[in-house]
Amino acid sequence: MAVESEFDVAIIGSGPAGSHAALCCEKNGLKAAVFEEHKQAGEPVHCGECLSDLAISKFGLGLPESAVSLKVKGIRVIFPDGYTTILHETGVVLEKHLFERHISSLAEKSGAGYFYSSRVSSLARAGGGWKVTAGGKDYSAKIVIDGSGVAQAASKMLAMEQQSSTVLGAQYEMEGIPQEGYIDFYLWPRLAPHGYLWMIPKSNGRANVGLVTSDKQKIKLYLNQFIKEMGWEKKTINKSFGGLIPSSGPLPQTYDDGLMLIGDAAGFTSPLFEGGTHLSLMSGKFAADVAKMAVGAGEYDSRVLCEYERLWSAEFPDYGKLISGKESLYAFSEGELNQIGHSLPKELTELSALDKAGVFFRLLATNPGLLGKNAIGALMGFAYSRAERYGW
Repeated sequence: MAVESEFDVAIIGSGPAGSHAALCCEKNGLKAAVFEEHKQAGEPVHCGECLSDLAISKFGLGLPESAVSLKVKGIRVIFPDGYTTILHETGVVLEKHLFERHISSLAEKSGAGYFYSSRVSSLARAGGGWKVTAGGKDYSAKIVIDGSGVAQAASKMLAMEQQSSTVLGAQYEMEGIPQEGYIDFYLWPRLAPHGYLWMIPKSNGRANVGLVTSDKQKIKLYLNQFIKEMGWEKKTINKSFGGLIPSSGPLPQTYDDGLMLIGDAAGFTSPLFEGGTHLSLMSGKFAADVAKMAVGAGEYDSRVLCEYERLWSAEFPDYGKLISGKESLYAFSEGELNQIGHSLPKELTELSALDKAGVFFRLLATNPGLLGKNAIGALMGFAYSRAERYGW
């Protein structure tokens, strides 16, 4: 089979990670190709569609108004007995499919080649680079960047023997949901074992109402019961969507000879709240910068591409602390979560050292056993999950 085209970089997937990698590659003077199995970028939507203003300003992507569904004031965390804490940090709820098309459009206008309805079916080393088979045609590339999401296509095709643990997220877009300009997260273990529920407001009274849980068999039952208990069972459901989400942190190997893994394909989601758009965008940029260095040197092996791991590990949250905090948080009973919640101030935006000490002593007075069960680590997980350079 004849080679169709030659590229510096072949990118699998046109999600935020892949398209941002393509955009940054083109800005770096590299010839990039993006292979997408669907007919267009932005579909299907899997996530809750949120992005903080801090993350938006960091990447300078100039969001069009059409991609912004609603501006929000911050996040509320609601414990089982209704106690609520608030993080005032502004951001937006996206129309995620339009956001992703915006990034892919920027990449295409910069010169990236997009091949839609072209699923990558095989990767093979050839002449120091790669032969990439997609949509029944062969292409060549010096470097492959995998932005295929939770499918983790390159890891599977290359038998790298690594795969993320996953949780399942499911949600409805609903009409007429009461909202006050906040993203609401509910820590209700009986309806979201090893996970949480949410109400994410959108424009015109719409909202994404959903949950993430490790109990994949009962997720629809939990979601419908949550809607019933909230009094929303008669509200109109416009659509349902969701999918698997990596939940175990970065894969053991995020680069190899001629290869870098980005976004969900590398396991770059927050293990606590599973958000990943901001990390996807940054990992795409890191991969593009390392690709520029490698192509410039004419060297594509792991001795050069290891710089990619150095960059992301220095920038991203401490995944060890996140995972430890998550495991502790999800091990608490509803009663214990209520005690932890009431130890927190109503406002979480800027906690002084005195505020943090107060949390410790309130926990000590309420239930000293919570400290032995790593309540402080669980609370610190909230802070780490924000990824200080990106917000939520």
